[in-house]
Amino acid sequence: MTPRNPHIILFAAIVLPGSGHVLQGLPQRGLMFLFFIVILSWASGHLMPPTSSFLGQHIGGFFVYGLSVIDAYKIARIRFAEWTHAQNSHSSN
Repeated sequence: MTPRNPHIILFAAIVLPGSGHVLQGLPQRGLMFLFFIVILSWASGHLMPPTSSFLGQHIGGFFVYGLSVIDAYKIARIRFAEWTHAQNSHSSN
C-alpha cells in the first residue's frame, strides 16, 4: 500500500491537531496528542499570570501541538522513505 505524501500529512497536522496521525492509521496517537494539548493548555492557562498574552497563557498546549506536528511529519517521512526504498529494490532485481 502506498503511504500518503508527507506534505499532505504535514498540512493536515498543522490545520487540525491529531489529524496527521489519524490519516496514517494512528488514531490513538493522534488522540493522545490532542488530549495533552488540551490538558497542558488548561494547566498553563491556570498557572500563568493574567497579564500574559494568549500564547503565554496556553504555552503548554502550543508546545505539545508543535511536537504533534513534528511527530506526524516524521512518521510520514520515514514510512514514505521505506516505501520508496522497497520500490527501488524491487525494480532493481
